[in-house]
Amino acid sequence: MPLVPVARLVGVFGIRGELKCKPTPAGENAIDAGAQFALSAAADAQQVRCVSVRRHQQRLLVSLDGVTTPEAAQAFVGRDLFAEREQLGLGPDEYLDADLVGLRLIDPSGTELGKVVGVEHYSTQDCLLVGPNRALVPMVRAFIRGIDLAAGTIAVDLPEGLLET
Repeated sequence: MPLVPVARLVGVFGIRGELKCKPTPAGENAIDAGAQFALSAAADAQQVRCVSVRRHQQRLLVSLDGVTTPEAAQAFVGRDLFAEREQLGLGPDEYLDADLVGLRLIDPSGTELGKVVGVEHYSTQDCLLVGPNRALVPMVRAFIRGIDLAAGTIAVDLPEGLLET
């Protein structure tokens, strides 16, 4: 099963070897004490175990098993943490960007409108990038009627002209 990036270790904090951790949107719920992570997406990647997690001034701080000094922690700065999808705690209507890329948008009559080529995350909402022109389709209930990963489709009801550039 492919591993999903859940966080980046961005710096050392304090004298006990804690690391500043920047979770990905998918990893927000995966960073927890006792959780095991891989240091790359490779099947034989080095594993690390998180022994503690705490918040400090809008920042997530983690301690890794066996890392007790700033010098030891420094070796992990810039590394990403990867987890299995099951660790993410996704809800029934939550998807990873990778789940959506490649899906076909279909209108109410079943006509294909284009393929998702990317996902952008904005402060107000997430948007699908559709087709070679990368048209933006807001991921809002008014437009998105259903996502069927097995069928490879996203049912949409879009205003006229939204996909035109």
